[in-house]
Amino acid sequence: MRPFTQLIATSLLSSLTTTASSQDTSNPKRGIAYLGTEHPNDYNIFLSRQSPITWYYNWSPYPVGRPSSFRDIEFVPLLHNLNSLSSDLRQLGNLPSSSTHLLTFNEPDHDTSGGGTNISPEDAASAYINQIAPLSVSNGGRWLISHPSTTGTLSGLNWLQRFNTSCYALNETHGCHADFLATHFYGDFPALASWLGTLDEYYNGNASSDAQLPIWITELALPQQSATANEVMMNTTLPYLDGLEYVERYSWFGIFREENANGWTGGGVALLDDGGDLSGLGAMYLGGGFEEGMSADDGGAEGAAVSTSRGSSLAVVIGVGLLSLFVGGLV
Repeated sequence: MRPFTQLIATSLLSSLTTTASSQDTSNPKRGIAYLGTEHPNDYNIFLSRQSPITWYYNWSPYPVGRPSSFRDIEFVPLLHNLNSLSSDLRQLGNLPSSSTHLLTFNEPDHDTSGGGTNISPEDAASAYINQIAPLSVSNGGRWLISHPSTTGTLSGLNWLQRFNTSCYALNETHGCHADFLATHFYGDFPALASWLGTLDEYYNGNASSDAQLPIWITELALPQQSATANEVMMNTTLPYLDGLEYVERYSWFGIFREENANGWTGGGVALLDDGGDLSGLGAMYLGGGFEEGMSADDGGAEGAAVSTSRGSSLAVVIGVGLLSLFVGGLV
């Protein structure tokens, strides 16, 4: 993949008619973005036998210790920033063989005060080529590695363009080798679909079929909106992502109690209520067999199956026609 100089995202989306109870609970795409909590048992319901969750990450290369059922799903390490890169690379050798994918550099296009890492594309390219690319299975390593996870904005696209230009300046033949792509997105469904189309076109538009890179969305939500608005967005988004071939995995932000949401996202994104039970949004994320107000206690011991006779009643019918959005209009 060589950098493009200009890109306009255009996505043709078919009408979607879905309900929460129709979501595929065996879909391996769905994961957990683990923030940490004073209530580790809150996660038990997401790790139960009926849960569709198959993987998680926590913005670090150090796995979660509690609850112990986190060991039953894949841990995906993240090399968060340049300052800790050397020690984080050493930690990779301590991870189990079940960890096969590696995320790199969290929001390098965003300032540290907002959760980013504020890494220049040139510095990121140098570190990536010298210390990260050799870890790829394509180079004899054990990892499938991603390009840095930028924000889903024009800033993120500009950063990626400069990053790839720097990569090819350092390695004219291969640039910065990647096995998959990772991105964050906060916004409504049409903008998300356009952003994904943008990334797919930028990286895969002129690539052969065997060189196509899958995309992960490792942070996803509709911030500063109500729980109802997030349910509408999620009810449309999850079936779309599950059916989109080039989207390999995704994780909602976030699995925390409403009272623990930060001021920027707002509590409408939370998958748990203030008592640690599933919110309506949390029940939708887990899909059929789960309902609002459930917790792991309803299913018995840690990691036990959770059952219910009633699914979510929320149904949304949204017809989306031809979208032609400039990237600069994304949120």
